[in-house]
Amino acid sequence: MPLAKLDVVVLDCPDPHALAAFYAEVLGGTVEDQGEWVDLKLPDGKALAFQAAPAYVPPKWPSPDGSQQFHLDLAVPDLDAAEKGVLALGAKPLDVEDRSRTFRVYADPAGHPFCLCAC
Repeated sequence: MPLAKLDVVVLDCPDPHALAAFYAEVLGGTVEDQGEWVDLKLPDGKALAFQAAPAYVPPKWPSPDGSQQFHLDLAVPDLDAAEKGVLALGAKPLDVEDRSRTFRVYADPAGHPFCLCAC
């Protein structure tokens, strides 16, 4: 029997309200503002949380001498349409040269890497 179950994934960032709004546009859901901590309750019952970290430094990707820390894989039915949407919301492409792959890598507005993955 496990000792615990995963409650929520928390992303440090300089502006939790802005990053929660970005992911609400990408994933849907309801933003619940608690000041320096913001929850995004997703339609499927899962959640992401965003915590203020004024000294936040985004990971570098790719970086042979550093870690990306973590990344989110987001399943999408249409890579091209999803790419257009996340770029319009402020995401930055990190690795989209190989258009034949089933995934593409971006950074959210705070610099966290995430992948759009064909489902």
